[in-house]
Amino acid sequence: MNIQIFGTKKCNDTKKAERFFKERGIKYQFIDMKEKGMSKGEFTSVAQANGGVEAMLDQNSKDKDTLALIKYIADEDKIEKILENQQVIKTPVVRNGKQSTLGYQPDAWKKWE
Repeated sequence: MNIQIFGTKKCNDTKKAERFFKERGIKYQFIDMKEKGMSKGEFTSVAQANGGVEAMLDQNSKDKDTLALIKYIADEDKIEKILENQQVIKTPVVRNGKQSTLGYQPDAWKKWE
């Protein structure tokens, strides 16, 4: 397994995801989205695996202005806007090769083991 966890240090679900893999002795790479964030390729790959760009959005994000804007701009501009404002992405984003999940989903991760 090649696990990557995209999230923030303050996100409780991200912390729970890290604990899930630690408890099972599974190595993972943590990517702090405040420091580095996702590349366009990573974002596109995760969006395809999880039902599209809209599924990637955290509707509870504090950045309501960006969420509202994303709803109304052209599809080809949405990805750029989201990548500029990654705090609107639902976390954690957990990747294992081509597979990925959004949010805390231990049941899905157990199937990867």
